[in-house]
Amino acid sequence: MFDFIFKLAGWKVTHQLPKDIKKCVIIALPHTSNWDFVYAMGALNKMNIRTRFTIKKEWFKFPFKGLMTKLGALPIDRTKNADGTRKGTVDAMVDLFNNRKELLLLITPEGTRSRVDKWKTGFYYVALKAKVPIALGFIDYAKKECGIDKLIYPTGNYNADMKLIMDFYKNVTGKNPENFALDTSFE
Repeated sequence: MFDFIFKLAGWKVTHQLPKDIKKCVIIALPHTSNWDFVYAMGALNKMNIRTRFTIKKEWFKFPFKGLMTKLGALPIDRTKNADGTRKGTVDAMVDLFNNRKELLLLITPEGTRSRVDKWKTGFYYVALKAKVPIALGFIDYAKKECGIDKLIYPTGNYNADMKLIMDFYKNVTGKNPENFALDTSFE
């Protein structure tokens, strides 16, 4: 279904994730509309890659568990450990990478379809701690193009790495351009 809508709407995939990449954090931007999901799924199907995403483990119950599993969701357990501490989302995601031979984890750094001027930074720290690249996924409505273009290997120099990421997205147009902002808080 997603392939059909993707093709019918005149979209194309212009860049693909290299076949030898088995583990990475894929960031998907801009995220300004519910249509992003439809076109992203169409593009991922055309690229023949299966991405996963994380949700709270509470969503993995009837009646949602089957649908969430089919869509590629992975449950995150953030309950308290025996010592009373709580595992954070970043560490829980790093564990997902450490416990799998392959994982292409899709994250939307904006965290919402509304405009935000500061992105969530978890994607960066997951990639850094898991020692995997960040793949720059894009949905460009002005050109009707989707893809996964550039790989950024986090160096630990957050400001320098984020500048590379921001430079990539500065010419990408979301469905609702007014809802997309580059994060310049690191400068």
